[in-house]
Amino acid sequence: MISLDDIRQWLDQFDREQLWIVKIFAIVFIALLVDFIQKRILRRIQKQLGKTHNRWDDALIHAVRRPLTLLIWILGLAFALQIMKVGAAELVREVGIMVTITWFLIRFISYMERNILHEQELAGTPVDKTTASAISQLLRVSVLITATLVILQTLGVNISAILAFGGIGGIAVGFAAKDLLANFFGGLMVYLDRPFAIGDWIRSPDKDIEGTVEKIGWRTTQIRTFDKRPLYVPNSVFTSIALENPSRMTHRRIYETIGIRYDDIEKLPAIVADVKKMLQTHPEIDQNQTMIVNFNSFAPSSLDFFVYTFTKTTNWIRYHEIKQDVLFKISEIIADHGAEIAFPTSTVHLPDPLRIVDDGESPIPADR
Repeated sequence: MISLDDIRQWLDQFDREQLWIVKIFAIVFIALLVDFIQKRILRRIQKQLGKTHNRWDDALIHAVRRPLTLLIWILGLAFALQIMKVGAAELVREVGIMVTITWFLIRFISYMERNILHEQELAGTPVDKTTASAISQLLRVSVLITATLVILQTLGVNISAILAFGGIGGIAVGFAAKDLLANFFGGLMVYLDRPFAIGDWIRSPDKDIEGTVEKIGWRTTQIRTFDKRPLYVPNSVFTSIALENPSRMTHRRIYETIGIRYDDIEKLPAIVADVKKMLQTHPEIDQNQTMIVNFNSFAPSSLDFFVYTFTKTTNWIRYHEIKQDVLFKISEIIADHGAEIAFPTSTVHLPDPLRIVDDGESPIPADR
């Protein structure tokens, strides 16, 4: 027969064995509650800071939101492991805190880069996206390397041995990763020499490379071609090719050859003079640059004169509008002088018709 003491002992033993479940449930509940409270607090702080013009506080709030949630759950997990008497609880806590801090710093650097560029664009000041991207990437890499070394030290790995191995095996790794290193130093040269920046239109006469630079990485540069295809070029390529950067041109050139008929040769001097006068008074033509309008050659079917001048704008669309206007004005000048623009023609000269002489001997056909 079961006595009251037996029941009491059984209940005490059940409480001791099942109490950890209640504690873990309490930890999960507290973690959910703390996470909910911190999100509401950060949301209110973000609304208040949004009224200020300080870019640092905005980046700080955006960067801390998700890492703080992760930190709360990592601490909760560490407490749960400690209740379950798992020996790795302290290790999980330390590594988790380091991972959270690293994530926060990386997010903070990215948000700061974005905010600085956005403010410069709104202010209308020149935006150096290439330098901002390089500094941001360098800071993120530094944070990752430092965090990795600290985490390895926390896990009990001998950092000195790793560094010594890196010195001994550096040559082998260098040979194995020579292409990677070449691309890295190629990217470094791009950042230092600055042959192009993000947003520039570049092309190479040596390679089939032409498009707009979208991203400059440490290994590759991403270029968007004019048919909207992405082109990924290893940075080492830029150390061995000639590169043209049309985005940094100061003017755009109009260089056209116009031909008129040989019948209008007497009108050609006046046409050339009027075309030059028109260019000298055109508001979109830069008068400080070279301007040439001259009779150039006797072509097979035309008398050619050429126009060589520069527009003030470098915008591609605006340039073609100006060029179109100039060509229409040239055609009007030619028409005003009663001349015509030549087109390819051929003239066939035939000798005089042959005359038939009747010598009285040769038979003459009846139809003659």
